[in-house]
Amino acid sequence: APARPRFRRRPTRRTGGGGGGGGGAYASHGAGAGGPAWGAPPQPYAPEGPRRRGMGGLVAAVAAAALIAGGIGGAFGYWAADRNGSGSTTVSASANPQDLKRDPGTVAGVASKALPSVVTIDAQGGDGEGGTGTGFVYDKEGHILTNNHVVASAADSGQLTATFSNGKKYGAEVVGRAQGYDVAVLKLKNPPSGLAPLSLGNSDQVAVGDSTIAIGAPFGLSNTVTTGIISAKNRPVASGDGSGSSNSYMSALQTDASINPGNSGGPLLDARGAVIGINSAIQSTGSSVGQTQAGSIGLGFAIPINQATNVAQQLIKTGKPVYPVIGATVSMEEKAGGAVISNQGVGGTAAVSKDGPADRAGLKAGDVITKFNDTTIDSGPTLIGEIWTHKPGDRVTLTYTRDGRTDTAEVTLGERNGDS
Repeated sequence: APARPRFRRRPTRRTGGGGGGGGGAYASHGAGAGGPAWGAPPQPYAPEGPRRRGMGGLVAAVAAAALIAGGIGGAFGYWAADRNGSGSTTVSASANPQDLKRDPGTVAGVASKALPSVVTIDAQGGDGEGGTGTGFVYDKEGHILTNNHVVASAADSGQLTATFSNGKKYGAEVVGRAQGYDVAVLKLKNPPSGLAPLSLGNSDQVAVGDSTIAIGAPFGLSNTVTTGIISAKNRPVASGDGSGSSNSYMSALQTDASINPGNSGGPLLDARGAVIGINSAIQSTGSSVGQTQAGSIGLGFAIPINQATNVAQQLIKTGKPVYPVIGATVSMEEKAGGAVISNQGVGGTAAVSKDGPADRAGLKAGDVITKFNDTTIDSGPTLIGEIWTHKPGDRVTLTYTRDGRTDTAEVTLGERNGDS
């Protein structure tokens, strides 16, 4: 099984990281019944959230320097040409820029069509915390799909605005959010007419090597388009703000398209322009001296759109997420050789919930789950990520070891409603 990366969310928060996924509450019974954290959480991967406001000055300074250098170069070029005589060696392009057309299947064509349906989200919390992230139009009613950690700071008290590529801004409110999945749905308060939802692809049919296009607002630079490929599928990822109290778990699509703080919540598109994932986390080498947020090293992770769509539909319908569970508390150790069912649950409760899915399937404390259907399980977070790609009521096969012997169990997934 591929090594499970550990990511730190990097929402473009003004004063600290964004609240990312619902780590603790789901981990302890994330594979199981529900409740507080599973135990010592893994070091999470960094979500590419919003950028800090202070970065604006740095970006502006860099841009100004570039303009000055460009001016000097232009002046020198003119002087050199003048010294070489009046003859011209330049070749003119077509007088009509319209003659240069981009085919619909090109990156330029896909971006041109998708950009009007992508928004930059500004979250201003009531306590002064906030930042910027990305989202995209989910339906014609004005629902916007994004990451939970993009909007968490302003979800309970604060202001949310969505800015389209044409510069028009609209107020928004949270319809529902799921910490564990790191998915949130917003609704524009006065949506414009003619909204064009992005078409949704099928993330189950994505293949390694497929082309990808990411759109977002890295470090506040709205409407930025980057390209890459699908580097891996079903990558087990635990992402969070580093505190362990707000982790999320996913079986992610990995891409080398450049993703940075501020890209969080934005669409990952395939070559046709269909959404195949929501950009959510990055692996980073860490921040350099004087920097507060690290950038892309070509390891980005997206929530598969099939899973995100299921979550979004539930949030729009009820405002609360529903999590499939097996009814067992598992260890969060990284090198356990599988997901170890704990000897004791949280707060002294039983590790295997009585009459829960795991109990009915004959699983016991101490069992080590090594496979979920055909997927190898190397840790508790990996198991959670796989469970959460399914729905309550799905029947799955768990392979486990007990006292040196390997066996299998058929488990019908139960459910838990809400984030608490």
